[in-house]
Amino acid sequence: MRLGLFDSGVGGFTVLKKVIELCPNSSFIYLADTARLPYGLKTTDEIMQIAEEISSWFSQQNIDAFLVACNTTNAIALDLLKKNLDVPVFDLIGSAASTIQESRVGVIATPSTVRTKAYTNAILKYKPKTFVIEQPCPEFVPMIEMDNINSEDLTNVAIGYLQPLLNQKIDTLILGCSHYPLITPLLTKILPSSVKLIDPAEALSLKLKLFMDSKMSNFSKKKFLVESKFYVTSDQKHFPLKAKHWLNVFPEVNLVSLQKKGCVS
Repeated sequence: MRLGLFDSGVGGFTVLKKVIELCPNSSFIYLADTARLPYGLKTTDEIMQIAEEISSWFSQQNIDAFLVACNTTNAIALDLLKKNLDVPVFDLIGSAASTIQESRVGVIATPSTVRTKAYTNAILKYKPKTFVIEQPCPEFVPMIEMDNINSEDLTNVAIGYLQPLLNQKIDTLILGCSHYPLITPLLTKILPSSVKLIDPAEALSLKLKLFMDSKMSNFSKKKFLVESKFYVTSDQKHFPLKAKHWLNVFPEVNLVSLQKKGCVS
């Protein structure tokens, strides 16, 4: 089974790693729209246009299922992606929301995701009495993409973002951007041990595994790295180094233009 997934950069690696753990028998096409990183400050119209281009490109890649590994696009353009892609679409927000059992939930996400209240609406659909507070974190993604995750600056920024949530006595924190699990050690140091961290990629991966188990009983086992392909819209030279750092692989990376559908150079 061939899976497609995308993000603006390395954030989708956190989703990819979870999927590999649970569904090792699949091949992948990973697209990083690095030319337009980050997505978190873009307008709704910009994200919708990006989603149009990404879904158009993936519709030519012969995939069997599509994983929305970007929360911002998930929040704004999920319906468009589902309409444009003639395969099952798995999303982070709905997957995570369906697992919530706690009563006071904090969400950290990009400004564009927070603006939609997508997490609040999804959680309340399943648990109407849950208290939900969402916190925009505009500086996280640029700092993570620069591999600036051990700096004092990032620590101070994180403390500033988390304090309003702690003031509301949250018992759960959803990492509402796929980049954020990359700084889990930092967040764990700042948060009380009583606060449960939720990575939406875990719920998405479980849903995907159930789907694949029902479809793949006769599939032979394949090695993920042999079958997978990586594409970027810029930064072709440095992206393999990022993959090596976060995934412990050094893949061949192809440069693709989303404006010229499916054109790989």
